[in-house]
Amino acid sequence: MLIRVLSEPRPGERRVALTPRGVSSLVERGHRVVLDPGAGVEAGFLDGAYAAAGAEVLGGDPPRADLVLGVGPLTAHEIGPAAAVVAFLDPLGDPEEIRRIAGAGITAIAMELIPRTTLAQSMDALSSQATVAGYEAVLVAASALPRLFPMMMTAAGTIRPSRVLVLGAGVAGLQAIATAKRLGGVVSGYDIRPAAREQIESLGVKFVGGPVTLDAEEADGYAGEVDPATRQAQQEALAAAVAESDVVITTAQVPGRRAPVLVTKEMVESMRPGAVVVDAAASTGGNCELTRPGEIVIHGAVTIHGPLDLASRGAGDASEMYSRNIISLLDHLIEDGELRIDPEDEIASACVTRGGEIVNQRVRDAVEGGI
Repeated sequence: MLIRVLSEPRPGERRVALTPRGVSSLVERGHRVVLDPGAGVEAGFLDGAYAAAGAEVLGGDPPRADLVLGVGPLTAHEIGPAAAVVAFLDPLGDPEEIRRIAGAGITAIAMELIPRTTLAQSMDALSSQATVAGYEAVLVAASALPRLFPMMMTAAGTIRPSRVLVLGAGVAGLQAIATAKRLGGVVSGYDIRPAAREQIESLGVKFVGGPVTLDAEEADGYAGEVDPATRQAQQEALAAAVAESDVVITTAQVPGRRAPVLVTKEMVESMRPGAVVVDAAASTGGNCELTRPGEIVIHGAVTIHGPLDLASRGAGDASEMYSRNIISLLDHLIEDGELRIDPEDEIASACVTRGGEIVNQRVRDAVEGGI
């Protein structure tokens, strides 16, 4: 197969879909790999390293590829001439672009739709990138907070530790909890899913009281929506914990939906002067009522960060993990030099377009719902 690695078109995106190690793996399997000049530079991978791994660095108009690899999200135009694409494609958030990709005759596999199953663990790019995002969210908070995280005994007296609250205990939230604890903060966490309490407490931190419900977890392991009454009870239960915190990190997201609002304006106004909110769910609207995606908002004496590039901030390691996810997926799907998608295979749920049609039912419903 001719496999092309994109230079990411989105401003600020520093990751790359395939690292030189990933290139070596594909070349050893007999594939031809080409990439745009400078595709991996911002992640720390120079063109020379790709060439040494067996890739061809090509300028000018891209050749028609059997498969395009990207981080994304990508448009049909950005994908270029290709039979297939593997990337984050935001199929539930931007179904109209998926319609255009289908119209271009491109078979599209959306990495965010990889199921959370035993077979797919090594392909789960949402989890690998969330690991980096959770870590980076804490670093953003630590840098912005006008205090130190750990307790320190000094000649000038004792410095009390910062209190950190993490809302949402998926992969990003659990990584944020672990990172904040390693930095010496007094950490607590909350998630509405019943199983999350044990996961939070297993990290040696306090679970904040609040409603939990089985309805908040979908069969695929991802978070689901809850009713307005439960959301109201959740906000009321969290109000005291937010008020006592120096740092609040929010990570709660629902695939294909706006992120739930967990931190209201009134809750922000109850926080200590100099407190910091880092909203890792900013890309889907944010868990804080005052979040502006991609911006830093100062409300009273509290700073609210809405970063859109958390995983990209750790571009080198994020790219390494994403590249491994891609290789694992391709090892599963490529047979005799061709991309084969068995409709009975559980991984087939990540295929959103094929043969000029949208083949994923959830995405098809999203497209039809937008008409």
